[in-house]
Amino acid sequence: MSDTISISVRTLVEHVFRSGSIDSRFRSPSTMLDGTRIHQMIQKTYGESDQKEVYLRTEVKAGELSFTIDGRCDGLLFRDEEVIIDEIKSFSHASEQIQQEGYPVHWAQAKLYALMYARDNDLQKITVQLTYVHVDTLEKIFFKERYNITELEVFLENVMEDYSPYANLLSSHRKKRNASCKELTFPFETYREGQRKLAGVIYKSIFDKKNLFAKAPTGIGKTISTLFPSVKAIGEGHLDKVFYLTAKTITRTAAEDAFKKMRSCGLCLSTVTITAKDKVCFKEETNCQKDYCEFANGYYDRINDAILDILSNETSMNREVIEIYAKKHTVCPFEFSIDLAYAVDSIICDYNYVFDPRVSLKRLLEEQKKSTALLVDEAHNLVDRGREMFSSSLNKDVFLQLKKEFKGVNKSLFDAASKLNAWFLSLKKENPDKQEFTLEHLDGELIDSLVQFVEISEQALPIEASPTLLEEYFIVNNFLKIKEFLDEHYVIYVEKVKNDLIVKLFCMDPSKLLHQMGKGYRSKIFFSATLSPINFYQDLLGGQKDDYALSIPSPFSSDQVDVYIHPLSTRFRDREQTKESIAAGIQSLIKKRPGNYFIFFPSYQYLLAVYEQFKQQDEVTKTIIQAAGMTETEREAFLDAFKPNQTETLLGFAVLGGIFSEGVDLIGDRLNGVVVIGVGLPQLCFERNLIKDHFNQQNKNGYDYAYVYPGMNKVLQAGGRLIRSEEDHGTIVLIDDRFLQRRYQQLLPPEWQRFTVGSL
Repeated sequence: MSDTISISVRTLVEHVFRSGSIDSRFRSPSTMLDGTRIHQMIQKTYGESDQKEVYLRTEVKAGELSFTIDGRCDGLLFRDEEVIIDEIKSFSHASEQIQQEGYPVHWAQAKLYALMYARDNDLQKITVQLTYVHVDTLEKIFFKERYNITELEVFLENVMEDYSPYANLLSSHRKKRNASCKELTFPFETYREGQRKLAGVIYKSIFDKKNLFAKAPTGIGKTISTLFPSVKAIGEGHLDKVFYLTAKTITRTAAEDAFKKMRSCGLCLSTVTITAKDKVCFKEETNCQKDYCEFANGYYDRINDAILDILSNETSMNREVIEIYAKKHTVCPFEFSIDLAYAVDSIICDYNYVFDPRVSLKRLLEEQKKSTALLVDEAHNLVDRGREMFSSSLNKDVFLQLKKEFKGVNKSLFDAASKLNAWFLSLKKENPDKQEFTLEHLDGELIDSLVQFVEISEQALPIEASPTLLEEYFIVNNFLKIKEFLDEHYVIYVEKVKNDLIVKLFCMDPSKLLHQMGKGYRSKIFFSATLSPINFYQDLLGGQKDDYALSIPSPFSSDQVDVYIHPLSTRFRDREQTKESIAAGIQSLIKKRPGNYFIFFPSYQYLLAVYEQFKQQDEVTKTIIQAAGMTETEREAFLDAFKPNQTETLLGFAVLGGIFSEGVDLIGDRLNGVVVIGVGLPQLCFERNLIKDHFNQQNKNGYDYAYVYPGMNKVLQAGGRLIRSEEDHGTIVLIDDRFLQRRYQQLLPPEWQRFTVGSL
């Protein structure tokens, strides 16, 4: 790797000069749009000979490292004999709050541009101007300073002196990292069957700059099979950064363990795990205000030292490690992990940090994306998560609540909330007999009222301490943002829930936006044990025609599992009549084959009905039930009950598609069997029917897309809990007559195809 480091002016000065506190009491998300508008407005006032958005670049040596620093200055003005670098900044607070001479970080940015231009044009003196413009009043404040080139050269030396410890640390680490990645051998004695092929195709996909959709069966060792070739690609210079994206805590732990295993074999590579803000916050209430939280107060004054400290001493920055250093340096652990994400080699985090337009890591530059791979674990989950990320809704009730809250307190807010509440009421009156209905387009009056609500809220929020207003402000902003995505992949629908009315922008097909949000990355690897049928997932995850696809057969023998299909109806209308037979079937199973079993149900209500029936017939067998909203401690206790070498039978009643049907490893005889009740179809509902109709119109099988494929995915995930190694043996019982229909049977894995029909 070259010792020349490329860095933008903005990144450099923000690292050296950032200071102050985190304060999310109120921060307008329209700031960037305001900034663009203000820049364009000022640039239109420039003279004919003036220039805007001028690209500048310079090189500098600091110790053993060479730097290429570049960026675009807002304006280059020519006034008589004077050359002026103009740096434009927008602001929304009171003008008295601007420091007497402007902000140091802004001066630093402008001075570096001035030095670059002066160097290129042999100028001995140059003028720097800061132009501050208020976003609402358009009030302008100017600061001007004239510098000679020697002053600017000394300034750059001082900036580089402050930045060098961080740069030296990263440069030294990357040399060790690249050498260790190159030398690393596969961290196990042998590859499992299919594992070498998966790893090889992943490396080729990264090398060829292609995306890959891989169906990799349970037990193959997917985590190490995806991370190892990615690490090797770093060693060969094809990658600089890897994201391991997953929806579940347990799979994040698997990724951390895989890196730990590779480190024990000599790998030197830094990783950070991003944990959700609410989970990692040190305070009782997640309230990022400097006067409430000492970890937010002065965060930017201390963060550089915290980053240097942790990077100098740690390579695995999981939640526990981040918390230790966050307490040591008194910095917010969540923001600390986000800042570390830009410095480390691999990030383990939720899908939303890449795909969700509201929370993605936006500081990852396009140039960095070109050397970054995305490893999307349990990729089947991204379909519904994508729908969720790209949809948005508004509730009438909240505007009624705000109307009451600000009556006689703030007339502008009262009027804005009243107007929106009235719009919902008129919609309700126009459709008196409909519980759910679609709208062809969004009413212009609604949009105007929402924009007005946002503008009034922005003025009120710095003064009004209203959690409801703050929350609704962000909800409305998100709604307006999602509105911009509306196209043939969306439907606008209205739903009545008791006295409330909900308007939803529903993304039926997330493929286009998932593709858009993943654009620019060198390679995206979508993998799962249940990425089946693979063309369905390619279609909905934004796959392209030239993407690679791979399906690895199971490494396990069909002799390891006995599969039974018990053809009872579990359809909603038949559940009351068949619950006694299901309970009797479970009793018969454990009598003939005692052991530890998971019993999976399509709904919690159905689970309770069968459970009560079972307990009436069998008061002796030990049972545990998945409860709603279980804490991590309760989940662990549930799984810990499945002990090896148990002498008595244990039945764990759980929900299909829930926390125990994915990512759970109960090796050996901790689990002896799995019973799956029903084909897992999502409940018939208005939203799912909209999805069905949408894909029918595209000449695809809408019922399969909306119901069958998502349902059977849950069945396969649940059954996949059983055989986790070459030594495992067990029983799978599928209870539903539809498992004998071709539509469902062809979705069963090959090792389940040798089944016996009938109860045990």
